[in-house]
Amino acid sequence: MLGDAELLRRTREAARGVARLVRLPFRNRVWKGAAGEFQGGGAGSSIDFQDHRTYLPGDDPRHINWQAFARTGNYTMKLYREEVRPQVDVIFDVSRSMFVNEPKASRSLELFFFCTDSATQTSSAINVWLACGRRHALVPDDAREGDRWVKMAIDLWQDSGTTATAPIPLMLGELPLRANALRVLVSDILFPDSPERIVTALTTRNGSGVILAPFTIEEERPRWQGNYEFVEVEDNSRHTRRVEPALLKRYRNAYDQHVTQWKTSCTRHSVAFARVPAEPPLEQALQAEGISQRAVEPAA
Repeated sequence: MLGDAELLRRTREAARGVARLVRLPFRNRVWKGAAGEFQGGGAGSSIDFQDHRTYLPGDDPRHINWQAFARTGNYTMKLYREEVRPQVDVIFDVSRSMFVNEPKASRSLELFFFCTDSATQTSSAINVWLACGRRHALVPDDAREGDRWVKMAIDLWQDSGTTATAPIPLMLGELPLRANALRVLVSDILFPDSPERIVTALTTRNGSGVILAPFTIEEERPRWQGNYEFVEVEDNSRHTRRVEPALLKRYRNAYDQHVTQWKTSCTRHSVAFARVPAEPPLEQALQAEGISQRAVEPAA
């Protein structure tokens, strides 16, 4: 499904349109970096006055505060808040569970393209990572628009010629994520262990974390009843199980507790966390939690 050319085209077009209306939360932090359109934390040459200091030999005379000189006879320099180019690290979880059916695969791809297009439209310095369990790969700049990155994602499913055998948590701590960057993880967060290791990796070295988690209603509130053959998507193993109401209730409780753990951990570490349902149109799905949780913001 990941290699479906029509699915890639359709999801890319949908995401590109939404990225003109909604974008990643660039206004929520002070940036440091090269020149761009967002306010930074240092002095530069934008129009917003920040402070002044004593003139030093070699300073640009165009920034001398001549009005202050007329009053005091001393040369002082006007300092302005620099305008910077945000750094964005997008991490796309390409585990098989992200593509278990067409609705979830479509939403996962739309979120990935939304993040990359949102960063591109704001002239951000963007790095794109693909991650699957303990493996990861940096997507070259010239491979983002085409489908070369898809082959990279499929390759990550392989481990010495065999497929992964369990939903292994992403090893984000091993990625060389940039300091001061906005780090956006697109993942369904369906990992068996605590979210702490992943969440803290998004905030190290003054990083700002955002998690966009695609899900389906069928996944959240299944209506299983009777005998079912369950397929482990990571290794395609099959397990027959009879689903009684008590088992279904335990599943739903465990699912809810899992989501609550992630929300709690993200709140503790100031990481914006928004679950994004697969069923509504992308813009509506993003706004359901994305705006209130500051995982996205209006583009205007």
